[in-house]
Amino acid sequence: MPALKRSRLQSVHAPDWPGIFKRLEAEATGPLLRDFYARGTVSGDTPIADVPFVALDLETTGMNAERHGIVSIGLVPFTLARIRCAESRYWVLRPRRPLSDASIAIHRITHEDLRRAPDLGEILPDLLDAMAGRIAVVHYRGLERPFLRRAVRERLGQGIEFPVVDTMELEARVHRRWKNGSLARFFAGLVGRHPESIRLAQSRQRYHLPLYGAHHALTDALASAELMQAQIAWRFSPETPLREIWH
Repeated sequence: MPALKRSRLQSVHAPDWPGIFKRLEAEATGPLLRDFYARGTVSGDTPIADVPFVALDLETTGMNAERHGIVSIGLVPFTLARIRCAESRYWVLRPRRPLSDASIAIHRITHEDLRRAPDLGEILPDLLDAMAGRIAVVHYRGLERPFLRRAVRERLGQGIEFPVVDTMELEARVHRRWKNGSLARFFAGLVGRHPESIRLAQSRQRYHLPLYGAHHALTDALASAELMQAQIAWRFSPETPLREIWH
């Protein structure tokens, strides 16, 4: 399915996030989440050029939100026109689940680094304030959203919901269009065609963006912000309505 046609199909079923936030505000049992939802979110009809974004990245002790925890968070506010590096935030956090040797090897955050690190609950007011009113941009929403939902639920008794733009999914619209067709995949393999990587570094390379070190939450958040700016410039337009790209 062509990317544009698929995008239009998705927009028909785009969620009403402003309406969802009003409902969640009414259902919130504590002030932190109530205030977060009260600050609202832009509608899906808003041109992307007018949307305030915040790039978000987590480093975790593993990939399963039910069994692993968050060890660092990076946030970078931005718009299509400007990345606000001076307003970025970065926290190293003490997870409630133990570090593994494998996770230390990936993100290089050690037990010593975490000895005096705060629990996520201690920085949650600052985190929610930095996210409120902005659309989160992540590279693979299957990690950031479930991990934050679980972590917030453990500390506040309710999980958190918020819209995201997933830069990995935007790449998949172009580079993984035939992934569900087994016959198409078979013939592609016969002629030496293999799906292009949609990992963050490889996706950035296609837009001639510089190579950054991986698995640092703040650097990866910046990398995701730059990638989304490039994706919009190359394959969408500033006037594209937000509903075409958010979830």
